Amino acid sequence: MSDKRTVRNFINGASVDAKEGRRLDLVDPSTGEVFGSAPVSGPEDVDAAYSAAATAFETWRDTTPSERQRALLRFADAMEERAEEVIAAECQNTGKPIELTRSEEIPPAVDQIRFFAGAARLLEGRSAGEYMAGHTSYVRREPVGVVGQVTPWNYPMMMAVWKIAPALAAGNCVVLKPSDTTPVSTALMAEIAAEFLPPGVFNVVCGDRDTGRAVVSHRTPAMVSITGSSRAGYEVAEAAAKDLKRTHLELGGKAPVVVFDDADLENAAENIAMAGYFNAGQDCTAATRVLVGPRIADDFAEALAEQARSTKVGAPSEDDILYGPLNNANQLTHVGGFVDRLPDHAKVLAGGARQGDRGYFWQPTVISDLQQDDEAIQKEIFGPVITVQRFTDEDEAIRWANGVEFGLASSVWTKDHGRAMRMSKKLDFGCVWINTHIPLVAEMPHGGFKKSGYGKDLSGYGFEDYTRIKHVMTSLDA
Repeated sequence: MSDKRTVRNFINGASVDAKEGRRLDLVDPSTGEVFGSAPVSGPEDVDAAYSAAATAFETWRDTTPSERQRALLRFADAMEERAEEVIAAECQNTGKPIELTRSEEIPPAVDQIRFFAGAARLLEGRSAGEYMAGHTSYVRREPVGVVGQVTPWNYPMMMAVWKIAPALAAGNCVVLKPSDTTPVSTALMAEIAAEFLPPGVFNVVCGDRDTGRAVVSHRTPAMVSITGSSRAGYEVAEAAAKDLKRTHLELGGKAPVVVFDDADLENAAENIAMAGYFNAGQDCTAATRVLVGPRIADDFAEALAEQARSTKVGAPSEDDILYGPLNNANQLTHVGGFVDRLPDHAKVLAGGARQGDRGYFWQPTVISDLQQDDEAIQKEIFGPVITVQRFTDEDEAIRWANGVEFGLASSVWTKDHGRAMRMSKKLDFGCVWINTHIPLVAEMPHGGFKKSGYGKDLSGYGFEDYTRIKHVMTSLDA
């Protein structure tokens, strides 16, 4: 009897196989070995999921906010109670460190479900009133309907929460397609949620890119939401335009980390390295593009290199590791390609190579002396590679920071409050951290500008895309 994990779709409240029976191997990135398989869903499976969601929406949309809150709070409690099961699934599928997943991912994920459960009871529109003689107007805020969602492989569990929590809390029903390499925790979450949600409210269809395209292009959803690459965002926006679907796009990033000469060098180096290497740098907000003031540039680059050399990398069960492997073989090749193509003027101060010959590990890397138009500055590496540039003054720092096609996250490191405020105004990014980098909280919005997409995750703003506004006017003379 095989002990390999078998993932199934979750449609209309039940785990089901894909109609055509095709399956994809699931690979443990820490070993490179197959540990299970997942279905490759076709059009029939996607139709079934959307049919279930559309039917469920007829009643789910009429539930009260308090009823939806109760269901989501129970789901959050169950996630917490079954945390070890979720952690085991997530770490086997992604290679993430077990301890960090337990401490840094489960608590915020559960908290975010609870936040949206409560926030749904505070949704409101403009106050009712007489804006025309003899008439009273009021505003209804309604769910948009059935929502198609696609999540990435870097944070499978967390991104699923970011997608489903506001959608379900607002009264929508969901068909979610996880990444082909990391469907395990998402399918498990659907099973956990099924105890508290009516059948069809939350459906999961696994598969490849063709499955994702079927989810996005299907006629049923009123909205599609994706977290992924800019390339994927273009495709989703194009497909959605044919039916004028709403789109919510959280795409790539290339976060500038601007360190001025007056920053606390030791503290900044330690925290930037942590924020750059966390999750193997596979984070669209990762602190991997560092711009440093002229007086401390050399010392700071060496301090980052020392942080890299002392950063521990290993398998999920090892102690005191900051990150594990890259997610898949393609990503290992992708990261290695950036290093292989470095221009002659670049200097590798630490790392720069694959670690070991088993799994998809990459050494913590620091590269200095890069120029603004270099590929490693302009393109998203999405790996544990920190680049360093030396700027001459504040104006150049702003020009270089904004001089990429992305606009998701950024940070400023300085003791000068006025400078920090000037920078936060001028940085063309949806999030600006000051003397820190990467913390997120449920109450504050997260989302980008430019080719990082549009729409907000988290916070009350996270409801904007998942609700629609209706004006109702009544005659007082009728």
